[in-house]
Order: sequence, then C-alpha cells, then structure tokens
Amino acid sequence: MDIESIRQYCLQKRFVTEEFPFDDVTLVFKVVGKMFACLPLNKPDMLVLKCDAEYAIELRDRYSAIEPAWHFNKKYWNQHLVSALDDELICILIDHSYDEVVKKFSRKQRSKLNLL
Repeated sequence: MDIESIRQYCLQKRFVTEEFPFDDVTLVFKVVGKMFACLPLNKPDMLVLKCDAEYAIELRDRYSAIEPAWHFNKKYWNQHLVSALDDELICILIDHSYDEVVKKFSRKQRSKLNLL
C-alpha cells in the first residue's frame, strides 16, 4: 500500500481531516480534532497508528514490522513498516485506530460527531 492509498483510505472515513500540525513532512489524520494516524512523508514506508494497549503488544510480538512508535506514547502507538504488511491488515489497523479514538470521545464530542 502506498502513501496515496493510505491517505485515500483514511480520508474516506467519517469526519476525517488531514493537516500538518508538527512540520511540513508529517501528515496527520484526525477525527473531530483527535489524531488517529500519522504518515511521515519523508519516510514513505512508515505509518503510525493508535492502538489498544494490549493489542499493541500482541501486534508487536506477532509482526516484526510493527514496533512502538517514536515520539509517541509507546503504550498506545505503533509504527508500521508498510511494505512488510498485507494491505488488508493495514486497513484493519487503520480502522482499529480510528475506532480507538472515537470510542474514547467524551459525550460532547460524540454528540458533535453525530451532528456533523
């Protein structure tokens, strides 16, 4: 899966925006202002995603291409070597990341999501 395919997959999800909040090479995808995916454009083979803490450990144990993400809370964020993973798995992990963020929304954020 290439950068543009990942970008398109993320953007097709409900209420997702993209921005460069850190620098001009780190593309971040947010749902109602909360980050769920990060694509370092200067490292086109890397994708950073949020993950359930226990599932994050399980994924790291199972796949050598998944490890704790640099500069993120390593309990909840993994970095993925995209070329070493199946496209279907990447989509599943993006979905999981999106769902992890949405399920932790406050009541106010959920109502905003439902109104949009």
